[in-house]
Amino acid sequence: MLGGFKDIFVSGGAGFIGAHMVSELLKNGFKLRVLDDLSTGKFENIVHHLNNPDFCFIKGDVRDEKIVNEALRDVKAVYHLAAISSVPFSVKNPRITFQINLEGTRNLLELSVRNEVEKFIFASTSAVYGDPVYLPIDEEHPRNPKSPYALTKLKAEQLCREFEEKYGLNVTILRLFNVYGPGSRCDSYGGVIAQFINRLRNNKPLLIYGDGTQKRDFVHVKDVVQAFLRTLSFENTSENKVFNIATGKPTTINELARLLTDLTGKETKIKYLKARKGDIKHSYANIKKAERSLGYKPNISLKEGLLTLINHQDDRS
Repeated sequence: MLGGFKDIFVSGGAGFIGAHMVSELLKNGFKLRVLDDLSTGKFENIVHHLNNPDFCFIKGDVRDEKIVNEALRDVKAVYHLAAISSVPFSVKNPRITFQINLEGTRNLLELSVRNEVEKFIFASTSAVYGDPVYLPIDEEHPRNPKSPYALTKLKAEQLCREFEEKYGLNVTILRLFNVYGPGSRCDSYGGVIAQFINRLRNNKPLLIYGDGTQKRDFVHVKDVVQAFLRTLSFENTSENKVFNIATGKPTTINELARLLTDLTGKETKIKYLKARKGDIKHSYANIKKAERSLGYKPNISLKEGLLTLINHQDDRS
């Protein structure tokens, strides 16, 4: 068994990435307690696990001390994915973003120490870097968050480090770049890939904020999940345990639009809108540290991942 762990807690386990995490962890023989308030996560993402004796779902808020404390009893590893993860939503709603992303993390850290959790893995974001000073972005790149979402994630990272230094909590931080795959939100707060596919299916023009030359590092959720699982076996404490999880390959939004229209065989117009507040111009990663230390290797190309996603969406329509 990976890392020798058995009982694992996952916050945000009914969300997009969390649901994929839950399925893979159960497949690998772990016993799970999953917490989600279902504000953005979907019960349908985890309902098929309810009859599994190794799965326990708890509807609750990560800020709730009583519920979280009870859920963490006898747990040895924590995956913390619960968060408000939309930049536009965070700009419109900074107060609740700070409450959930920062105070929720503090609550979970404090209770993890109280319950003698052995390993704490935090899902952070590439957004903490802000506009890049150089490319590709490595883990030592200056941090300059441009949105409440990014700022709360950076402050939560700092909290994680404080708890490691003061209380000896074993913390690993994964900075995720642009994650896509089955189950991702396709509404106005979702990722660009899901939005594009949804609009192509409904014969609507693709909406691009800015001029479309902005670069992103799109990584499939299955590759992200494998990175998370590898953290359970990661024992090196001699270096800063922060890792970029991405592909290291940049794609412009214009290139993404062309690739999707080619793969779907649908011709559509592109409507260019004003760049959104908090959006970053270019963002793609140096992933050498994760490759070296975690043995992480992204296996799914963008074309392959998009085809799988298109077929998945078609099966559901």
